[in-house]
Amino acid sequence: MSTLETNSIGKYSGNNVSIDDALNLKSYTTAERDALTSVAGDIIYNSTLGNPQVYDGSAWNDLGGLDLVEIEYVVVAGGGGGGVRGLYNGGGGGAGGYSSSVSGENTGGGFSALPKFYATPSTNYTVTVGAGGAGNNNTNTNKTRGNNSVLATIVSIGGGQGAYASMIEAVDGSGNNVLLGGSGGGLRGAINGEPGGASTLFQGFDGGRNGDFTTFKGAGGGGGASAKGVDSTVSGGGNGGAGVASSITGSSVTRAGGGGGAGNNGSGSRGLGGSGGGGNGEDSGNAATAGTVNTGGGGGGQGTSGTGPSGGSGVIILLYPDTYTISNTGMTLTETDRGDGYKYAEITAGTGTVSWS
Repeated sequence: MSTLETNSIGKYSGNNVSIDDALNLKSYTTAERDALTSVAGDIIYNSTLGNPQVYDGSAWNDLGGLDLVEIEYVVVAGGGGGGVRGLYNGGGGGAGGYSSSVSGENTGGGFSALPKFYATPSTNYTVTVGAGGAGNNNTNTNKTRGNNSVLATIVSIGGGQGAYASMIEAVDGSGNNVLLGGSGGGLRGAINGEPGGASTLFQGFDGGRNGDFTTFKGAGGGGGASAKGVDSTVSGGGNGGAGVASSITGSSVTRAGGGGGAGNNGSGSRGLGGSGGGGNGEDSGNAATAGTVNTGGGGGGQGTSGTGPSGGSGVIILLYPDTYTISNTGMTLTETDRGDGYKYAEITAGTGTVSWS
């Protein structure tokens, strides 16, 4: 398959061979490798994967070390539900937490990609796609955070709820911050200096707050995966923070945008949802909207009473060499050959397991 040039090759007792210079395997991309007419025992260096590989007569296998599947992932949690009006106005829901190991891209919070995931073939790994949080209904018992998404030990935290206007408690019955999320939920236009919902490190940004601390006007936008939710103005709701774009599927798609905050009394200018599925807040001519399904977008804030919009459900996308095939139980999963030596699996709902063979 390749022409070996060396200064000296010496044969000693038995089958021992000495080579005085480094052995340089012929280099091929995955596509070039697949175009070869190969026989069992052929060895190459796969420049696409960065691994030496040997052909066993039916498939190419990595040489040396443990037989592990290198996986890049995007794991997005469910977005938080939007707030509603009570005494004041509803904040935008925070985007679902965004965790990514895609080379050359960012994870949430403005950080570089996280470490890749390595799977042992034929081993089951637990996976959950988080649902979006339900819309807030202006009661202290309705915590509307998004739900977590999980890939084995990788957990993206559900987006924070958009605070409802009469909410005064900072913690729930278990001592958990009700606004905490992958990206914090936007906060109502209310108490002077009160912060927006807190974010989770490496997953998103905080929510916005009331930008006019002397009046009870528009509400802050929900935090997004790549930007903080915008503070409101005297009459206008703050925009939701933007999400993160990824080309893991071969096309750039933005996910995990925060929901926009409501305008004053639902009549002032509304905050718009952040790019990546965030819902819009309410104004006089437009109702608040829900976060987009399978983006983890936060729900928009509502300037009237009732029940606010829900957050968008999360999604999990896994990228791996095309020499492997994924299997799953209990989930909605589609496997696609990207055509460049890799496949990706997009998981849009459910809880179950995945494995590779």
